[in-house]
Amino acid sequence: MQTDLTSLTAYCLSKPAASAGYPFGEGALVFKVLHKMFALLSEEEQPLRLNLKCDPDDAVALRHQYPAIIPGYHMNKRHWNTLVLDGSLPGELVTELIDHSYTLVVQGLNRTDREKLTGC
Repeated sequence: MQTDLTSLTAYCLSKPAASAGYPFGEGALVFKVLHKMFALLSEEEQPLRLNLKCDPDDAVALRHQYPAIIPGYHMNKRHWNTLVLDGSLPGELVTELIDHSYTLVVQGLNRTDREKLTGC
């Protein structure tokens, strides 16, 4: 996967029931599944930065393995990582981490909301 703004936006919006908006203001594009955030893309940063939810143990391991993965900027650093998209992270890893974030958020939804996704 390409890690440019257009490709990242298209991929995040391809997830079932995903939407995008600017609840924190211009430049901070938030992707939600139903009403819960699973990604935040800092559009005006160069290189781009993408915040993703992550299992706490995996989050720490990823930070040790990849210098371009740091604790989530302005997020709960136990559960969120920031990916600095400087070209050093494989596109497949970025895709995998977006999928992981989306899955974690879906698992945290209440049963009624999870059931809404089965129709998507």
